[in-house]
Amino acid sequence: MSLIDRSLTQKLMSRDFFMGAFIFSVGGIATVVFGAPIVAYILGPLLNQPADVWRDIGAVSDWKVGETRHVVFEYPGQVSWAGPTKQTASWVRRNISGSPTPFTAFAVYCTHLGCPVQWLPTPKLFMCPCHGSVFYGDGSVAGGPAPQALAQYQVRVMGGRVQIRTEAVPLTT
Repeated sequence: MSLIDRSLTQKLMSRDFFMGAFIFSVGGIATVVFGAPIVAYILGPLLNQPADVWRDIGAVSDWKVGETRHVVFEYPGQVSWAGPTKQTASWVRRNISGSPTPFTAFAVYCTHLGCPVQWLPTPKLFMCPCHGSVFYGDGSVAGGPAPQALAQYQVRVMGGRVQIRTEAVPLTT
């Protein structure tokens, strides 16, 4: 055996090398054991998006023409123990006769920072009480820091019932 081989063998068999390899191995295993759940928690919602589902929000006959109403419906993909957090809401308006769609549904979230907006029927405006954004009745920005119009959900009428298509929280249009 040559002198170089003997020196390499002694280094590989040394206590320092063994301890370094052991600590590196334990650190790698700990990283995988503790890191995998964290990565799964972060990436899980992106990979497992809930399916869009049509939710019934009432009969067409219950709505007056021009009325805007706050409706609450169940967000898809929530676990049974989620409690009130599995509920979401929308502002739904029955449009006047002759409009292309019989109903319009606006997200309740301001496009500025996601605060809930309120509908004021007399001036026919949506207002964000947190930062002062104001939206016209059609959801477009009237003033304030909001960068864009209120997001909208899809709405359909099936068998005399109004249905709203659930989806991830729409913060942009």
